[in-house]
Amino acid sequence: MASLKDLRNRIASVKSTQKITKAMQMVSAAKLRRAQEAAEAARPYAGRMAAVMANLSSAMSGTAGASPLLVGTGHDDKYLLLVMTADRGLCGGFNSNIARLARTRVNELQRAGKSVQIVCVGKKGFDQLKRQFASLIVKMFDLKAEKTLNGAVAARIGDEITDRFDAGEFDVCEIIASEFVSVISQKPFAKALIPAINAIDEGAPRPDTGGGIYDAEPDEESILNALLPRYITTVILSTLLENSAGEMGARMAAMDNATRNAGELIDKLNLLYNRTRQAQITTELTEIISGAEAL
Repeated sequence: MASLKDLRNRIASVKSTQKITKAMQMVSAAKLRRAQEAAEAARPYAGRMAAVMANLSSAMSGTAGASPLLVGTGHDDKYLLLVMTADRGLCGGFNSNIARLARTRVNELQRAGKSVQIVCVGKKGFDQLKRQFASLIVKMFDLKAEKTLNGAVAARIGDEITDRFDAGEFDVCEIIASEFVSVISQKPFAKALIPAINAIDEGAPRPDTGGGIYDAEPDEESILNALLPRYITTVILSTLLENSAGEMGARMAAMDNATRNAGELIDKLNLLYNRTRQAQITTELTEIISGAEAL
């Protein structure tokens, strides 16, 4: 049985941990509000960009001058997976769920005879995937130093992806990340990024032209060549913001559970401490009484 001193030390240790988890919960709640607002604010822009791209791609698909970023290279032998996780832990199964989906997708592609490369955004995903797929990881973006996720961060990632595509390193690019559903719900997903025609939602709302016929100036090909890199950056930024909101929600929920578990453990330790102390007092009283009777 543990001594009273050991129990006191353990109770003090758990209380210190509880203070840390409570503080992290409050910080995550504050960050979640900002991250959720940023993610929701980006959705209309991403939706309108998707609508424009859907309208232009319908006119350009099948033509000889269509950009490879839009229609692809004509092959699907080489895949690049853009895996987005958090740079920090203590957020429940958030990072593990995304990494698990990435491992499943890599195994599926390899069984189908495809070659796979991985670009990691976030240190936690890199740490988990390098154990099994270290040879497949070609780039890792550590965003821990970034105070805010903005267009410049997304453009840096997008430039890396498009440069590798222009160099012929892959035919198809997919994003693996997490969708922010609610504070307590984050859903990992995998979706196409390149070729963009596979990523554009065919159900995206199209602008109502009222039956009019429009000529683009310059032509659709030039507009698409200018918009496609911006569209890729927009998708990446929207995914980063959704991922950030999901991370904060998962961390807040995890720290709330940890705080409550610490409270329950403290109650149990206090009960054990009181019982042990009472047993020692009873033993001492018995010894005193027995000694007095012996005299």
